[in-house]
Amino acid sequence: MKDRRTKTRRFLEVELPVLAILVFALAPYIWMVLTSIKPQAELSLWPVRYLPENATLDHYRELISRTSFAGNLLNSFIIAAGAAILGLAVSIPAAYAFSRFRFRGRRMLMTGFLVINMFPVVLLIIPLFVLMKNLALLDTFLGVILGHSTFAIPFAIWMLTSYFNAIPKDLDEAAMIDGATRVQTIRLIVLPLVAPGVVTAGIYIFITSWNEYLFAMMLSGQSVRTVTVALQLFIGEFTIQWGLLTAGGTLIALPVTILFLLVQRRLVGGLTAGAVKS
Repeated sequence: MKDRRTKTRRFLEVELPVLAILVFALAPYIWMVLTSIKPQAELSLWPVRYLPENATLDHYRELISRTSFAGNLLNSFIIAAGAAILGLAVSIPAAYAFSRFRFRGRRMLMTGFLVINMFPVVLLIIPLFVLMKNLALLDTFLGVILGHSTFAIPFAIWMLTSYFNAIPKDLDEAAMIDGATRVQTIRLIVLPLVAPGVVTAGIYIFITSWNEYLFAMMLSGQSVRTVTVALQLFIGEFTIQWGLLTAGGTLIALPVTILFLLVQRRLVGGLTAGAVKS
């Protein structure tokens, strides 16, 4: 249907509201970046100066050289990468099973994966903390990776199932008629076709783990401290180190922003693909 609205009306009804929402969403990030490059003397000026007169990277240099933030970045990368690898190792075979086989309780389990995401993760933290303590996994990479996987895997399974549903079952049957085993069919035929979905699910798990705070705070300590937990060290009882805090926030947001921009189309496609009944 052709849009018969005039340019002025379209600007007022569509483009202006979208622009307002965009500015509202980006304003905190822009303010964070601008604050991170202000000299220390300008951070406490009144009235507030929105643009720095003399931009500097001193806060970033101090953050990397005088604090443990660089090590915390490495910890977060190891944990997020580990959670992505473990999540895909569990999600891919589970999603394939949900897509290709019909068994009792299948629909209930799929619904349960979505229902899990309706509850706040704080409900899981106490039993998970006790479990990790009994297994001697507190303040270890494995313990935090397992904790992050508990809330990332269910949604990844649901998302990957929609990708597998888009692949015709005839391809599986044709490969097995030619002598391929089920594992060979998955590895040689199905996985190459759903590779974009696998990459998207992996990046989703990585981003979720990278940004997670509550589990990382409860399951880690001084040995394994992520960047989200490390940021709170710059917030004292009486003072806040705004320069280091905003510089750290910028470094944390940068990689996940780039990853999301790379996969946003495929991520939305994976979320909507499940709307078609198989």
